[in-house]
Amino acid sequence: MVAITAPTGNSEPPVTAFMLVKTTPEWLALTVPERIDAFTTQVVPTIEARTTGVRSRFYDTEFYSARVTDVWVWEADDHHAYQLLIDALRETPFWDRYFEVVDILVGTENGYARNYNIDPAATIST
Repeated sequence: MVAITAPTGNSEPPVTAFMLVKTTPEWLALTVPERIDAFTTQVVPTIEARTTGVRSRFYDTEFYSARVTDVWVWEADDHHAYQLLIDALRETPFWDRYFEVVDILVGTENGYARNYNIDPAATIST
């Protein structure tokens, strides 16, 4: 998980992006240690240098989908941080060399509830 955080003091709801990606043959040809090294030396430093206030989580989906192999969930403190993140990713081998970006779905959690000043209709198990 990449954790690059800094409080922005902005009251804008955070941005969440679901980035659906498919691994490329070049990525799959790397060994696991080479993949970790590539990500930590070629991708993370560029993200850290270009933006703050972004976090990510990673989900493997190749077990259940032929369309995408992974889903990266990116959270950004605001739209500007998200835009800087995408610009940074495009300058690394992540974008279209190691992964094909199949789709990006961007939203804000419970945006409808904020817009209508109501409690979110969501299930929470405790």
